[in-house]
Amino acid sequence: METMAYAVAVLSFLFFLVSLHGLVGRRRSKTTAGKNKPPSPPAIPVLGHLHLLRKPVHASLARLAMRHGPVLSLRLGSRGAVVVSSAAAARECFTAHDVAFATRPRFAAMDLVAFGGTTLPTCAYGPYWRNLRRAATVHLLSARHVGRMLSGVVAAEARAAARRMHRAAAAVPGGAARVELKRRLFDLVLSALMEAVAGTRAARGEGSAEVDMSPEAHEFKETIDVMASLVGATNLWDYFPLLRWFDVLGVKTKIMAAVRRRDAFLQRLIDAERQRLEFDAGSDRGEESMIAVMLSLQKSEPEMYTDTVIMSLCSSMFSAGTETTATAAEWAMSLLLNHPEVLKKAQAEIDATVGSSRLLGAADVPRLGYLQCVVTEALRLYPAVPLLVPHESAADCTVGGHHVPSGTMLLVNAYAIHRDPVAWADPDAFRPERFEGGAAGGAAAEAFLIPFGMGRRKCPGENLALRTLELVLGTLIQCFDWDTVAGAEVDMAQGAAGLTLPRASPLEAMCTPRRGMLAVLQQL
Repeated sequence: METMAYAVAVLSFLFFLVSLHGLVGRRRSKTTAGKNKPPSPPAIPVLGHLHLLRKPVHASLARLAMRHGPVLSLRLGSRGAVVVSSAAAARECFTAHDVAFATRPRFAAMDLVAFGGTTLPTCAYGPYWRNLRRAATVHLLSARHVGRMLSGVVAAEARAAARRMHRAAAAVPGGAARVELKRRLFDLVLSALMEAVAGTRAARGEGSAEVDMSPEAHEFKETIDVMASLVGATNLWDYFPLLRWFDVLGVKTKIMAAVRRRDAFLQRLIDAERQRLEFDAGSDRGEESMIAVMLSLQKSEPEMYTDTVIMSLCSSMFSAGTETTATAAEWAMSLLLNHPEVLKKAQAEIDATVGSSRLLGAADVPRLGYLQCVVTEALRLYPAVPLLVPHESAADCTVGGHHVPSGTMLLVNAYAIHRDPVAWADPDAFRPERFEGGAAGGAAAEAFLIPFGMGRRKCPGENLALRTLELVLGTLIQCFDWDTVAGAEVDMAQGAAGLTLPRASPLEAMCTPRRGMLAVLQQL
């Protein structure tokens, strides 16, 4: 009897959902009657088109766009969405309708991660966002501050990473060390950001030269990995509000556990910097950390720069800066390993420009044109956030001749746009030369690169990310010869995480110190 009652309850609940879906669908049809809606594949009750979003989601959406067109309408559970997969439509969204698409959709799972949706990437468009954006661009990511970060902490961490890899290679027979690059790259970027943001360095114990990730980086990466896997375009918790009542999948429990660890990590950094400021009051501390700048602003604008706001800005810097930058560098190294002729060409440019008597620095990067082309081409093929951060229409508008109603989620498939055969010759090929000489790299009207977004919600950390990628990759290329493990080609399979585009498996490679750089490496 209990089993029968449970089955009846489940069937009744499903019948209720189907009926509700029908009512909502009829109401939407009446609202948009007579308007040119974007094409849409057949949907099924309740789920809508969620069943079509196989992982990786950006690839599924690219296939749907090939069948139904570059402006595609989807219903994801209770949400309406429009997917844009062409340069022309994306330009229209971020120019003619930039204000209309300047806000963000609210996701229950994302709100848990993003301090109730109040971080710079996730908050609604308005005065609060303008204040955060001003703090980021004027006080944290200004050209002066970024320049000092690159020439100071980023360059120092790149040197430290090169030193550790040199020592690891020297410790094995043959002088070629097998390294897992993602862990080392993540540690490098996080360590640089920790010093720039919080004025502290990642701790390493005695004899830890061969350790590829500090305890702080390991702790933070664990929380990032958990949150990234639970926040994304196919998290059913965000598309069926009723699921939140039961949390049968344990989504909220897992997210909150990771959030508590992250918040404790960030609060320790803020408290430590506050104590240092109080102890060093009146003395010249040199270049201030980002937290120190915000704590100073807190005194003049306490209602704006609360500890929670400072924590949210730090979280945005760490989350956006570490995972995406490390992932982009890992994809770039994967491409270089599979294209040794490109690697040799990049090495030759560095040798001719910088030489072998010193490590390259931030001031050298603007003169390394081919290295910049390598980074640009890697970001074209593997944008770290392939669907960008979702937008939402705040007003009715028209995209590609199709009506998009207010409240519609906008997904811009940068991955598909970057590989559009109309825009790019041989679009799936890794060919940095397509960007040499300042060329757009493709058909003038269609070549369109947006790995950092576009418009007023474009990532404010673009310049820092690009220069960091170029400096880190340049250091690894200058100091070491690289080869694949056992001579096998690197598998370029993509992972299926939430917002980002990770590799399916971490990249491992063999690094051998270059003979001409041994004297420099031995002095690091």
